[in-house]
Amino acid sequence: MSHIFNLLFDQYSGYDTLDIVLEIIAVVFGVLSVWFSKENKIWVFPTGIVSTSIFVYLLYKWGLIGDMLINAYYFAMSIYGWYIWTRKIDKDKYTPISFTTTKEKYVSVLLFILTLGVVYVIYQLFDKWTSWTAYVDTFTTALFFVGMWLMAKRKIENWIFWIIGDLISVPLYFYKGLTFTSMQYIGFTVLAVFGYLAWKKTINNAPQTL
Repeated sequence: MSHIFNLLFDQYSGYDTLDIVLEIIAVVFGVLSVWFSKENKIWVFPTGIVSTSIFVYLLYKWGLIGDMLINAYYFAMSIYGWYIWTRKIDKDKYTPISFTTTKEKYVSVLLFILTLGVVYVIYQLFDKWTSWTAYVDTFTTALFFVGMWLMAKRKIENWIFWIIGDLISVPLYFYKGLTFTSMQYIGFTVLAVFGYLAWKKTINNAPQTL
């Protein structure tokens, strides 16, 4: 049992206690944010803002620039999403859950490609192409950028991007020495699957308009 514990948490031996506590707090709020998203509750955004702001600080401190950029983008998109989710499309209805339009699919592809390009340039500037993880980071960053944009617009396809990115992130963060964050992504994967099913049910139960 002690071998398993050491495998999971020995990497924290050189970390400041405050940073470990902050990571745990960020993880808790991150899980709450995904839970509220699954439940289609506006609290997805304030809890997400708390989580991402802490992660921006920690990841910058630890030199994980790509991961920091993801969370900085999450922070900005949480503010945007908060606005979209509370915006009424008429006097009675708020922005509903829906499928992506053809135009939004094209925008998603463009956003994915642009993100790859921007992250590549940033990694070049900071000389971060020193490990195979940088290439995986670039790919997951693009996935999460699209997923967050679609979630802010209340599009059901956001969950597909989250599921793929979360599955990749579980072993990736463990390899980086962030066990609590790796565990968070296990929870994210489960919640994302249930989130997709819940949103799909909401769309199926919504009254159809001609």
